[in-house]
Amino acid sequence: MRPTFRRRAGRRAALLAVGAMTAGLLLTAPQQATAGPPNLLSNPGFETSGAAGSDMPSCWSKSGWGDNDFTFATVADAHSGTKAMRVSLTRRVDGDRKALVTENTTCAPTVTPGRQYDLSAWYKSNTPDVSVTVFRRDTTAGWQYWTDLQNPPVSAGWARTEVRTPVVPPNTDKIAWGLSVYGVGTLTTDDYALEEVGAVPPQPACSGTAEECAKGKWQVIPAQNPVRSMHAVVLRNGKVLLIAGSGNDIAQFNAGTFTSAVYDPANGSFRTIPTPVDMFCAGHVQLSDGRVLVMSGNKGYPSADGSIGYQGLKDSYTFDPVTETYTRTNDMNGGHWYPSATILGNGDVISFGGLKEDSTGNVTAEKFSAAQNKWLPMNQVNQTWSYWGLYPSMILMQDGRLFYSGSHTFGNGTPGTGASIYDYDANTITDVPGLRNKDERDESASVLLPPAQDQRVLTIGGGNNERNPAANRITDIIDLKKPSPAYTAGPDLPQGLVDTGTGKRPQTGAEGKMYVSAVLLPDGKVLETGGGLHDRADPVFEASFFDPATNSYQAGLATDPIPRTYHSASFLMPDGRVMSVGDNPGNGTYNHNVSIYTPPYLFKGARPQITSVIDTQWVYGDTQRITVNRPIAKAELIRPAAVTHSSDPNQRFVDLPMTVVNGTTVDLNVTSNPNLAPPGWYMLFAVDANGVPSIATWVHLGGPSVLAAAQDQPSAHEHTFADRLGPAKQNPAKRDSVPVAPSVAGCDRHYGTANVCVPTRFPAEVRATTKARCEWLASHKYPKRLKVNGSDPLRLDPDGDGRAC
Repeated sequence: MRPTFRRRAGRRAALLAVGAMTAGLLLTAPQQATAGPPNLLSNPGFETSGAAGSDMPSCWSKSGWGDNDFTFATVADAHSGTKAMRVSLTRRVDGDRKALVTENTTCAPTVTPGRQYDLSAWYKSNTPDVSVTVFRRDTTAGWQYWTDLQNPPVSAGWARTEVRTPVVPPNTDKIAWGLSVYGVGTLTTDDYALEEVGAVPPQPACSGTAEECAKGKWQVIPAQNPVRSMHAVVLRNGKVLLIAGSGNDIAQFNAGTFTSAVYDPANGSFRTIPTPVDMFCAGHVQLSDGRVLVMSGNKGYPSADGSIGYQGLKDSYTFDPVTETYTRTNDMNGGHWYPSATILGNGDVISFGGLKEDSTGNVTAEKFSAAQNKWLPMNQVNQTWSYWGLYPSMILMQDGRLFYSGSHTFGNGTPGTGASIYDYDANTITDVPGLRNKDERDESASVLLPPAQDQRVLTIGGGNNERNPAANRITDIIDLKKPSPAYTAGPDLPQGLVDTGTGKRPQTGAEGKMYVSAVLLPDGKVLETGGGLHDRADPVFEASFFDPATNSYQAGLATDPIPRTYHSASFLMPDGRVMSVGDNPGNGTYNHNVSIYTPPYLFKGARPQITSVIDTQWVYGDTQRITVNRPIAKAELIRPAAVTHSSDPNQRFVDLPMTVVNGTTVDLNVTSNPNLAPPGWYMLFAVDANGVPSIATWVHLGGPSVLAAAQDQPSAHEHTFADRLGPAKQNPAKRDSVPVAPSVAGCDRHYGTANVCVPTRFPAEVRATTKARCEWLASHKYPKRLKVNGSDPLRLDPDGDGRAC
């Protein structure tokens, strides 16, 4: 579960041959940037001794954590002057050691929120296991780990490392930093510097209307989605795979008609793809080679009398973006209608939950081996025999554990607090506290906030399809770097207009939305859009940005003119726009309109351009050089979407700390931890100081298979976070499944066909009378005279003619 990767020393030659000149450029030390004075550090070269009795130079402290043996020494082998600092690890189980700028008001330099700083030092090392580690002081919470920025290569002689910080977060007044050693070896450092980057450029003139520059713009494209898609996957070539299967249409299921389509943004065309089985409500994830793994789906719809629910398939396929064809893999160990799907740091995929072939709840974990290209037998996968529900949001943490955020589909959350950390190696589940209204997080969204290095998760909204309350406005945030992580309350979701069947009106009170989409954008914000007030009904027209830096929403954005509730999806495209598809309300209809959102950052003038990427095959711990047409403020990798039912647990934004060589040449420092950025294809964006992104360039992050298999190397640099959890739950005894009510989907099957969802519980404002319920169905455009299948529990057929209302 926790793979070990080792970075090659120095600049890596390309995995694919790119010619001697390119290889030579990669192996040549870059020209170093020259940041402007003054150096904000005190005693940058260790020349001033500490106070009497201290064995560390003035303004420097011993720091580190974990189980290791180490020494600190001030030595005469200096880059300049007469002193340098040497840190050695002679034994390591975990953790690191570093000389750190002393965290006090005298020694730690003062910084300005919103600005960036260049950090540099001269060093010699005989281990590749070194990182530039930065801490910040929050004016409220005090000193805390901020981020790791770079992995300097092995160097026998003096070499200079330099890297630029991200924008300093709000409420930060000081930072401290040092070079950490996290593998056995010796590091000698000298002549540190911390220098402020030049002034932020002025805001550009608006290139659109004032409203577009403030709120963005939606456009409904002329072409319509040819399939009733439930799933959307952005492929490594920029096209979009839209999977329908039977499209929640029992007539298509009975006819054996299953569909998918590929949308090409380059020309606006759709191509229908032959689809082998009913992938309606399957799971999907992108494998490290760019293929899409599609697991399970729908073996059968509920029976007319409601005695049998949905049934899951064992079937599993991969979709090849090049040939645009499906290829069958071996079967899963059981059916998993509505399964989770999370890619791990070694490229394997783990899946939980869903419904089995007999409509019961699946309690087995499934693991797809990337090396063997198959699902493993059940006895080769650790099992807790726990039922996680339907589409449980399982997010990979930086140490290889999984965080279940509490977002799920249908009904109540898991017993306990509703959110937990699962340790595959230890095979334990430990609850984390703080998730509010954990049983009203049906069709909520959860995202790992930008950047992934911060390990913070946001949950947004939700409801409960069984009780059918008005969806809530709740947002909660958890910091998984904390020793004892717990959700804390975030700001309420902004409100918009809701259409409850009688026209749009402003939302009031605690009204929020479920079926919400949350999309990570290249400027580091989260777009939340779409959603509905009740189960499969009452669309909400509202959109906002969530800013992780300020933990606040920017309300009042332009709204998608198309309702986007059940079976809708929104996702980022490589050009920085957002595409939205689908809407499948309870009346059985489907909206085939496609909307495109242009965020305000695309109305801020010309975009920066990535003019060259020397190597598109990246390895963990690499330094990769790009050129741009003008200065940029940051760069990142964004994993392409694979979204369904408000859920995309693999969506992540990975910061690429920069070493700025000059205004158009930048070296990007790639994380050495595959759990932060699981192997696969990513969109590389360069973003200027005004938040304007380039068009993405596709790069592949991975490494030779021998690296993934190496067990004798220190693990990628990890900090011990979430290490003071409460006691783990007791795992259930081995079992085959758990009972799940056939009505889990929230639909009363006594009325109409399986693709029409008459709610088992009407919204609270609808009186429990035949007249009121029939008026609600009519206002929501349900088919007239629905057939009554057997009994009439909702009293919709008072004259007993076998037809509702």
